[in-house]
Amino acid sequence: MADSSSVSDDSNTDDNSVSTFTSSLVFNIVVAAVIFIAFCVLRSRFKRVYAPRTYAVGKEKRSPSIGAQMLAWIPAVLKVDEDKIIKRVGLDTYMFLRYMRSMFVIFVVLSFLSLVTILPVNITGGAGATELNVLTIANVPSESTKLWVHIVFFMLFVAWVLRNIFVELQVYTRLRIWWLTNPSHAQKIGSSTIMVSSLPQALADSDKKLESTFDMFPGGVRQVIVNRNCSDLEEIVDERDKLAAKLEKLLTSYAATSEKLHKKAAKKNSTYKEPKRPMMRESKVPFKGPKLDAFEFLASKIGELNRRISELGGDPTQFKRQSSAFVFFNKQVAAHMAAQTVLDYKPFSMNLVSLDVSPDDIIWSNLNLNPYDRRIRSYISMAATVGLVIVWSIMTAALTALVSVKNLSKIPALKNMSDSKFFGIFTGIVPAIVLAVVMALLPIVLRLLLRLEGTPRVSEVNLRLLNRYFFFQVWNVYLITIFTSSIFSIATDGLLNPESIISMIPEKVPGSATPILTYILLLAFTGAAKELLQIVRLALRYILPLLFAKTPRKISAAETPAEFDWATSIPTHSLIFLMGFSYSFIAPIVNCFAAVYFGLFYLVYRYQFLYVYNDANWVTGGLSFPKSIKQTMVGVYISEVYMLLMMVAKLAKLDHINANAILRIIFPAIILLLTIFAHIYINDAYMPIINYLPIRGAVEIEENPRIATTFPDVTGNGDLGADELETDSIKAAENKVRRMLYATYGSLVPKQLIDYVLTKVPRLLSPRSPTPDEEQSVNGPAHDSALVSMPTAHHYTDVRPSNDTNIISIDPHAQSLYPPMINEPQDMGAPSMQSISSTTELRNRRTNPTALSVRSTEQRQSRYSMIDTNLLASVGENALAEAFSNPALRASPNVCIWAPLDNFGLCNELHKDVEKWAQGSIRVVTEGTSIDEKGHVRADVEFDPDDTEFVKPAIRADSLHKSG
Repeated sequence: MADSSSVSDDSNTDDNSVSTFTSSLVFNIVVAAVIFIAFCVLRSRFKRVYAPRTYAVGKEKRSPSIGAQMLAWIPAVLKVDEDKIIKRVGLDTYMFLRYMRSMFVIFVVLSFLSLVTILPVNITGGAGATELNVLTIANVPSESTKLWVHIVFFMLFVAWVLRNIFVELQVYTRLRIWWLTNPSHAQKIGSSTIMVSSLPQALADSDKKLESTFDMFPGGVRQVIVNRNCSDLEEIVDERDKLAAKLEKLLTSYAATSEKLHKKAAKKNSTYKEPKRPMMRESKVPFKGPKLDAFEFLASKIGELNRRISELGGDPTQFKRQSSAFVFFNKQVAAHMAAQTVLDYKPFSMNLVSLDVSPDDIIWSNLNLNPYDRRIRSYISMAATVGLVIVWSIMTAALTALVSVKNLSKIPALKNMSDSKFFGIFTGIVPAIVLAVVMALLPIVLRLLLRLEGTPRVSEVNLRLLNRYFFFQVWNVYLITIFTSSIFSIATDGLLNPESIISMIPEKVPGSATPILTYILLLAFTGAAKELLQIVRLALRYILPLLFAKTPRKISAAETPAEFDWATSIPTHSLIFLMGFSYSFIAPIVNCFAAVYFGLFYLVYRYQFLYVYNDANWVTGGLSFPKSIKQTMVGVYISEVYMLLMMVAKLAKLDHINANAILRIIFPAIILLLTIFAHIYINDAYMPIINYLPIRGAVEIEENPRIATTFPDVTGNGDLGADELETDSIKAAENKVRRMLYATYGSLVPKQLIDYVLTKVPRLLSPRSPTPDEEQSVNGPAHDSALVSMPTAHHYTDVRPSNDTNIISIDPHAQSLYPPMINEPQDMGAPSMQSISSTTELRNRRTNPTALSVRSTEQRQSRYSMIDTNLLASVGENALAEAFSNPALRASPNVCIWAPLDNFGLCNELHKDVEKWAQGSIRVVTEGTSIDEKGHVRADVEFDPDDTEFVKPAIRADSLHKSG
């Protein structure tokens, strides 16, 4: 038979496929087992690395502590209810976990179906394939009717995937509306705020005209703030902060050196000699100018810069208005309506509108770009991206080719070793590692390109990076690297016989299953285990601080909970789905390892998000989930094209075309066509609901606010509040349990089946009582007045450094403690701060700088209180305007230096001198840090050195003049 001879001719190229697969499997399992055991041993011993969310977040977001038993963490993370996951880690994380779980379920079903149907057909195909190709479609002859098994079950596979997509989108749309209207989000001022770019000059110059433009939306406009160009002030603040960091480092080093010398002198019973003071030159040119005392120079320079910051920042009207503004509406739905409206009749005018705005999310340098400039930048960025595709393609193909057996065997010195087991191990491990390293460099370049485009928000950069990185993954990892051998082989053989190109596809492509398997194995076992162990975080916490973290502030920063890299992780998981599903009918064994991959990562991520990651900076309301769905659809399309090409290639190998072979082409084409219709339905039915708050939903929730506070029926088709009016407490509790079960199992089985089981086993509706650990660690008081901070950085006291906006949420309980600034007596009669007038308190604070004093222990809050950095809608206009102003305008004209004091008090006078040289605009804080017996600097990682308040400086003018 034609198939047999062809496969036999190429069998030599696959001689090492079994050894390559086996060595890769064994290596990855062994490495994963070692890492897994290491994690289980280290987890309870290194809480700051493996369980920071048990203490380093707000009380309502904390997870209960887990026992020290090695496997105790597995049941602990699996039993957490759906609503508690959203409460603790947010909707973005919850939908990501649902996506991982749905992929796991998809491949479990695919594995079962393919192993009992397609795999036996492949093994008994009789086309003469060897090695791992015996398990692939390459072992099924072109004329065999057994190919219908692949087609029929592939149709079932596609239907199963599309069914899961529809169910998950239904769940997400309900949860998205619930999240948008839930008080935890809806009460934040950002929920009813839009940021408009590319304003026409007439609107940018007049707050009144801008406000009247948007006042036609429901509820009207509360306030508008036009951004200002503060580039000069930004440079001064940046310079001041760099000098402050340098001064902090020198003071810390000097204190540690003093401690060591004093102990050394005491040990030798000799006279202590003060260490030599560091010297530096004022000029940035090397060896130019006289040497100066570094402490005095830096402190004086910082004091001078602080005065300039106070003068410039006190009068924001001197800064030019930019072509962007924040518009604050009185109703949330008005912001969503404005974001969907054509705002101007001029081309590109006010065409860039952002919803759910947070000051910490804004890239301020990109707000004043001309719309044509932004468009030109986007074209350049796209061209650069295409160039990167080409460069990375060449680089990854070259690296992969260098470590392939076929090419290494051409080297004379290695020619005799090509048949050894070493080469099987080498090709099973090294190519995947090389590829992972090369791909790790790419996101850095792509992020830079997206920022240079003029993207106004960090969250938008990350969401757009999801698409670009996925495209790179598909092209470079899948189409280039994985298929390098098969594509090159087809191309080279096709040059001699072009007519045979199509017929070679069913022989060459299945041979690429081995590199796919090795790549999935690497990520499934070793990748999941590495994600769990967090070896980099462990090093950052316990090893690198000894080498690089020399100041208390850097030591404390090393303790910051890790953040999840959404922009690169989601495309990687989508790529694994593409790999697994595209080979689901070609090499069914791939389905099993894809199921293992998603199952392991789902378990690992449940632990990581509940106990490790703190993603307060990634709050999009789950907008990454629709992008995951789109990437999943790409995988479905590519798989269907594979099936169609495979059947066409099988047809080309036949001597006589028959109706059976033609039908085998028609059916995959029909599958592709039906998938296109399904995709169109998804875009028309779900995507508009996902992006914006529906009017009907807003009306229903306004009529019945309880809907927004109760976990919804995510599988229901009725109104949002269809079952929210239940007054019986027992019935209401049962309804909540029922909704939890719908959310957990609704994507696996029909809702009717869940209801049937509940009628047969009613005890399942009994609410689960929280454990004592959960009550103590999670369900503590939601509002602790001891942890309530000030509404803004400069509201009552100037307490934060320039790089911390301190824009916190104020709950109803806290409102009674800290009323809005506009109601303060000292602010009565002051003009509105819509334009940040120079007559406001902002100028008074800057023109009257004061010294710092550390709060008492009772007043001070832990830096791990982690209060949400968003204002509530109830704050006053002054606080609101200041919160959404340029960070340079919010920069404090005072500096807090956190440095240790030696145990003998030798640095006391030096700290006083530093404060005097800065004319009272520097405060040296020594609390929360110390020097141990070995001379190492130690820091209380929960102490916040910037949690300070101002008092009048006690610096005499004559002493200041004398010290100068």
